[in-house]
This record gives sequence, C-alpha cells and structure tokens, in this order.
Amino acid sequence: MLQADLSSSGSITRIEGPLLFLKRNVNVGLNDSVVVIDEQQRNRPGRITALDDESMIVEVLETTSGLSLSNTRVRFHGEALHFGIGPDILGRVLDGVGRPIDHGPPISSKKRLRIDGMSINPVARETPRDFIETGFSTIDLMNSLVRGQKLPIFSGGGLPHDRIAAEIARSAKLLGGEANDFVVIFVAIGVSYDTADYFRNTMEESGALNHTVMFLNLASDSSTQRLLTPRYALTAAEYLAFEENRHVLVVMTDMTNYCEALREVSASHGEIPGRKGYPGYMYSDLATIFERAGCIKGCGGTLTQVPILTMPSDDITHPIPDLTGYITEGQIVLDRELHRHDIYPPVKVLPSLSRLMKDGTGEGFTDVDHPALSNQLYAAYSRAIHVRVLASVMGTEGLSETDRLFLQFGEEFEREFVQQGQRRSLEESMTAGWELLMKLPISELNRLSDMQIDTHISDRERQQRRGS
Repeated sequence: MLQADLSSSGSITRIEGPLLFLKRNVNVGLNDSVVVIDEQQRNRPGRITALDDESMIVEVLETTSGLSLSNTRVRFHGEALHFGIGPDILGRVLDGVGRPIDHGPPISSKKRLRIDGMSINPVARETPRDFIETGFSTIDLMNSLVRGQKLPIFSGGGLPHDRIAAEIARSAKLLGGEANDFVVIFVAIGVSYDTADYFRNTMEESGALNHTVMFLNLASDSSTQRLLTPRYALTAAEYLAFEENRHVLVVMTDMTNYCEALREVSASHGEIPGRKGYPGYMYSDLATIFERAGCIKGCGGTLTQVPILTMPSDDITHPIPDLTGYITEGQIVLDRELHRHDIYPPVKVLPSLSRLMKDGTGEGFTDVDHPALSNQLYAAYSRAIHVRVLASVMGTEGLSETDRLFLQFGEEFEREFVQQGQRRSLEESMTAGWELLMKLPISELNRLSDMQIDTHISDRERQQRRGS
C-alpha cells in the first residue's frame, strides 16, 4: 500500500468548503483515500474525487476549519476507502463513516471491504423471493416487501416517516424459522440530534438493537461525510448478507438529505447543474446505492432496502422521487390529507405499488388467498374514492344503495384498516381485510373466486346471523 506525504509548500493551492485543491505531483488514483494532517497533527480522513494531469481535489470528511495552506499535509494511502468489518458489528452504534459512538470497543476486523460495493455479475443475480413482514397492513397485505427488493417510502416534510422507519426496523421479521438469520441495518442521514436520540432510544428500549447495526450521520456533520454514510452501511450489509449468509434489511432515512449533500458538493466542484440544480449524474449515483440490494446465486443471505425520502413540496415529480422510482421496484406513498385526519400510518394506498409482490406472496410464501384479497381491497377502495368524488358533487342522496355501501367502505377502510394503533401480523391484517369485505354485496366481489367467497365471506355472514 502506497504511503506518500505531500507537503503543503506550494502543493495545496486552495481550500473551499470541504474541498482541498492540490497540484498533482504524486501518482494517485480517483477515489483513493487520504489523511489530511493539520498543524496540531490531528488526522482528518478524505478521498480524491477529481484529478487531471495538473491538479486534484480532495474531499475532507470532516470540517476543514483550522486548515491552512502553509501548515497542512496530505498522506496518500494508494487505495480506495475500505471498511474493516466483522460479525461483532451487530448491536453497535456507529457514526456515518463506521466509527463506534456507543463507547464500546473498536470493531474487530475480520475482512476489509471497499465501501463502493461488490461487483456483482447480473447473471449471478436471482429473482427476489420470500416475504418480509413489517407489521403495517398497508405494506404487508397491499404492497408486500420481498427479500432482495428495494422498496422506497415517499414522504413529505412533517409526515411521520421517522416513526415509520423506526417501527419497521424494530418489528420487521421473516415468516418461518429463519428469525435468527435476520438482521437490520438502520441508517440515519443528516438528521438532528433529537431525531438521532429518538432512533437510538427506540431501538435500545425495544431490544431490537441486539440484531441491528445503526449508522447515525448528524446534520452537523460535513456534507462529504453524508455522501459516504449509505456506502459504509451497505458495505456492512453486504458482508452480513453475502459473507455471513444473513437476511439483511437496510432502512435508510432520509435520502433527500443525501441528494442535497450531493448537490452541495457538486456545486463546490464547479460542475454544471442539471434539473433544479442537482448534478446530471444523480441518477447513476443513486443507482450505485440502490442496486446493491438483491439476491445472489449460491449465497444463503439476501439484502433488502427500504430507503425513505421526503418529497420537496410533496411533489412526486421532483427529481429525487422521480429518479428513485426509475431505479427501485415500486413505492409506498404517504399522504398529508390522511395525516391531517390523524390516520397512522398515513399510507396512500392507490398510488403505492410493490412490483415484486407477486414473487413473494401467495401459496408457498404467505397465504394462498393473499393476492386475491389484496386485489379485491384495491378494487373496492378505488371505487370508494370514485364514489366519494361523486358524492362531493351531487350529495349522498343522489347515490344508489350500492354506492352508499362503497362510500361507507372507504371510510371504514381508512379508519379500521389503514389506521392501526399497534403492530399487526399478516394473519391479523388478512382478518381485518375479510371483515371489511363482508360489508359489501357479494355480487360486487368480482376479484374473488366462489370458493374464496364461500370460505371467508359466507361463513362469516352466517356466524353474524347466528350471533344476532
């Protein structure tokens, strides 16, 4: 490994924000790691992010405050940033670049991995399969999460995405006997001290921290460090999934903070901006993060991602959610109107989608009637929303009896199914769904087979009549 010190005498030409501009008088490569040594001999990590024949740019992963042109040295390691990791990382709380902040011992390194990820041959990938239970009915029953999938949550400022992220990380589990193989990587990007404490306390008090690794990047940390936080976290996830054969769920919040840091650093480089000032390569940059999810042939583990992002001005066409939607396999959308009506979680069911749901639900995965029940609830709720629009124009008096039943169904769907005060198992979510469909005419349940209606609807109606 190359170890070269570059004296500052005439070599560092400029310091702007988190960037050092240097003359290139040593043989180095793009993304090589460095250590910046200040006047007091304190080390600050960094990496080379741009170079040409004459010059190079170093991103400092901490503040550049106190650095000077005349008394700063840069040490080059001759290799990309690596993360030393081992199985005892479980239960630890780390900062954005993998350093312990829980007053525990250093992580014992069993393997050093590049933080920019493994090179996976597309032919070696397997189709994501098998179901992950999150505890939320609108996800588990309606938009199921599958091992190896990347399923983002689109939120907005002031919506309870932090609470949802913590509850998914705390209560997500596998069905069957593989509970001991399931671990969570929780990644907080650019959050406040209060939010970081909330995440940490929630995981510790619930006992979930024992099978969780937390990466906490604070809003006060440098923007350059924010760009590396998901990469360090995903390096840990890849190790646990593909070296230790664990099933890993990575929950990342908030990817909008990541994209804002990307825009800030890009502007510092003097790069030409794209849509709304974000760099033109933001799509490929996000892809280097999201595409690290998946299943690999011959590996017993899987890597699943639930990234969370806040849509600026609740605009789903904004570049961040827009580009994310092209890379990922669906989206869960949170709704401000439901939140105003005190419905938690405020998941807007109709625009939400899990494209891989069919590969992890149904016979052999969850319940043989799961897909049909989900489709029927979607169809019924869609009609309820249509009837709600008609009622706002012509009043309920002008509606047919069937339409009034669907209008009532829509209200109860939101209040009794979407709204939930505590975690629900998939079985409990399905029971709630069947009970809602009982209130509709059987002739309107055209997404269910006669056998399913006889089994789940007619029997319940007969039981109700006996009870009355």
